[in-house]
Order: sequence, then structure tokens, then C-alpha cells
Amino acid sequence: MTARRWAALPLLLVAVFVTTLDFYVANLAVPSIRADLRAGDAAVQFVIAGYGLAYAAGLIVSGRLGDLFGHRRLFATGLALFTLASAACGLADGAAALVAARIAQGVAAALLAPQVLTLLGVLYPGADRARAFGWYGTAVGLAGVGGQVIGGLLVTADPLGLGWRACFLVNVPIGLVALSLTRRLLPRTDRSGRELDLAGAGLVAAGLVAVVLPLVEGRAQGWPPWTWCCLAASAPILGAFVRRQRRLATGGRVPLLDLEVFRDRAFAWGLVAVGLLFGTSAGLSFVLALYLQEGLGLGPLAAGAVCTALNAGFLAASLRPHRLGAPVLVAGLALLYHVVAQGATPTRVALTLLVAGAGMGLLMSPLLSSVLSAVRPARAGAAAGVLGTVQETGGVLGGTITGAVFFGALDRGWQGATLAGVSVLVVGALGVLAHSALRPRPGTPVAAGFHVKQDRPTDRPDGVEC
Repeated sequence: MTARRWAALPLLLVAVFVTTLDFYVANLAVPSIRADLRAGDAAVQFVIAGYGLAYAAGLIVSGRLGDLFGHRRLFATGLALFTLASAACGLADGAAALVAARIAQGVAAALLAPQVLTLLGVLYPGADRARAFGWYGTAVGLAGVGGQVIGGLLVTADPLGLGWRACFLVNVPIGLVALSLTRRLLPRTDRSGRELDLAGAGLVAAGLVAVVLPLVEGRAQGWPPWTWCCLAASAPILGAFVRRQRRLATGGRVPLLDLEVFRDRAFAWGLVAVGLLFGTSAGLSFVLALYLQEGLGLGPLAAGAVCTALNAGFLAASLRPHRLGAPVLVAGLALLYHVVAQGATPTRVALTLLVAGAGMGLLMSPLLSSVLSAVRPARAGAAAGVLGTVQETGGVLGGTITGAVFFGALDRGWQGATLAGVSVLVVGALGVLAHSALRPRPGTPVAAGFHVKQDRPTDRPDGVEC
């Protein structure tokens, strides 16, 4: 069992790497997609946001589906659908087809992600869990900061004349190999529950769409009344979802989301920091992709090379995570703003990215680990679904808001637009910094009398059939 469960770790990490990577890898391909498919600003944003929105909206219900039908089965289903959707992205003949395929890809990624988190918890109990989640955080972080580089390499290398399409088609062989190993390496887990709250799933998906859709389309359409109506409707829709989950729980039925996970302040506060960090990372990727190529006139490969500084900083710092990550991230983004304002060169931008990447590396793994360790083991599945939703929603909102500000300031030129976009990122990083200073300790209850039981090294995985 021991050797086999550690052999499963690379498979799980590959799955989380490619699904996270695909949120970012398209950024470097944006100029090529715009030119090849003659896509407008809103369509280009939907290529990024459509994937993340579908991903975020499906995470909570996908975690429940794993409980109902088995996590290995849902993992394999999600991986197969992700591979097919990646092929559809690479073969798209227009902007609308690409957006539709990206949404399908996001749905497939949502099927995968909660199963990865749950299987990590099942396979690696006690002290091993911290190691496994450390590798998980590293995989997520490297995929986030490495998307730019990989995208630039693929677009420039232009294998088989595919251009930007290679960014998506590269997932096909990876997915096929991973599928061939799934049944051999992953255990079956016990199924639990017999019901699925479809109405709740519809409410949470509708609420997220009501937030993101107007932010993506609003500026391009001149902020018509429907955009404001959507934004106003998002709060009552999400409020109705919360009330429904409470009603189901008090009525003895199984809710889609166990709201008890929010009773620990360390978990709730940690989610805020996770959302801000992933939003800042997504927004930075979007701004860099356009500024380096359109503003500084670099090709995809040269732009990707500049972004390797972000990777290098992240990788070096992630080996020794530290609480100084937030100040370092703020410093890196402030330096980027200064460099752009003074007249950037690729070398100067790379130096600022080295600092920003180090800040992300210092933050990523300890933040994700501390958030999940703040809840009782019995609620780890629900917490994992919420964490994944916040990661993707934060990425979608960060990329969308930064993109809206960037394009809104484009009449001031590429430099002015970049400064506006980086300003949003600095605010997000300052939010992470404020969280690190004010966060409560794990086990601090929201309601009196609630305390968190931490895992002990003697915990054993239950419900595993090898």
C-alpha cells in the first residue's frame, strides 16, 4: 500500500498541474488568438474567464458527485472529458467555438479538482498529508507562474504549424497517458449519500455567472442596464443558496455544501487570502501577456523568457516558505509599477518579476496547507471543494477585473493601461498583506464552543480499497 500510494502522487499532481496550467497558458496565446480568429476584447476575455467560471461553478457539486459515485470514477471521467475538450479547443475554427470548448474544459476540470484533494486526504494521513499538500501547493504555484513560459514556448516553436492551438492540444497525449494509469494507481473509495442538491447547484452556478458575466461584457457593451441588474441579482441568488443549504441541514437532508466549515475563523479568513492571491496571479498573467507583446513588441518566446523570472523566483522561494511572502509580493508589484512608469525594458521587468515570484513562492504552500488544516478532518471534503471554488473564482475575478481596468485605460496607450492594471494587482497584494497581519489562529471559533480537531500522525485512511 505504501509504495503504491506514493506512486499515485505524480498522477494526481499532473492532473492538478494541467488543469491549473490551462487557466494561465492561454494568456500568452491571446495576441495570436486575436489575430487568427479575429476575436474582440470580450471574446478574448471569455477564452480566459469562461474556463475559470465553469471551473469555479462546478467545483462544489463535483465534490458531492465524488461522494455519490466514487472519487476514482469521477477523476477518470473528468480526465477523459478534459482531454476531449482540450482537443476541441485546439481544433476550434472560430472565437465562439473556442469559448464553448473552453467552458467544456472548465467543467471537466471541475470534475477533477475535488477528487484530487479528496484522494490526497485519503492516501496520505497524518504527517504524510503535510508533505503531499506541500507538493500540491508547489504544483499549483508552478502551473500558475509557468503558464506564461510554456505558452510562449509552444506558440513560438509552432509544432506542426499549430501555432496557439498547440497550447491546448499538448494536453491530449498527457491526458491519455494519465488515463491509462488511473485504474492501476488510484484506490476506490467508499460512496456516501444518496442525494444531490441540484437546485443548490443551479443557484451557486447562477450566482457566480451573475458576477462574472457583466464584468466581462460590461465595458465592451458600454455597461448596459442588464449588466447592473446581473450584479445586483448575484447577492440575493447566492443568499438563497446559503439559506437553502441551512434549511437542508436542519431538515436532516444532505446539503450540497456543509456550511459548518465556515465556523472556524482561520478557515474563513484564509479563503479571503487565497482568493486575493490567485486573483493577483491571474491578473498579472493577463497584463504581462499583452504588455510584453503588444506594449514592448516582444515575440511569444521572448515574452515567455521574461516570465521565467517569475518562475525562478517562485521555485527558489517555495523551497523555504516564510511569513514574509506578502510583503515581498507587494514590493515586487510596486517595483513593476515603478519600472513601467519610468519606461520599462525586458530586463527591468524580469527583475521585478523575480521579486514578485518569490513572494508568491513564500506564500503558496503554507497558505493552502493552513487553510485546509483549520477544519475538522470529517469536513475535509467540503473544505476542499470550497477552497477550490475560491481559488478559481478568485482567478476569474482577478483576471476579469484587471482586464476590464486594463482595456478601459487602453486609450492612454499600452503604458497607461499597464499601470492601471498593475495598480489593481498592488491593491490585491496589499489585501493579502493585511490578512497575514490580522489572521486569527486555527481553532478560533466564529461561534462560541467550536474548536478544530487537528489530524494526528496516527490517523489512518478509511474507506480505501486498493
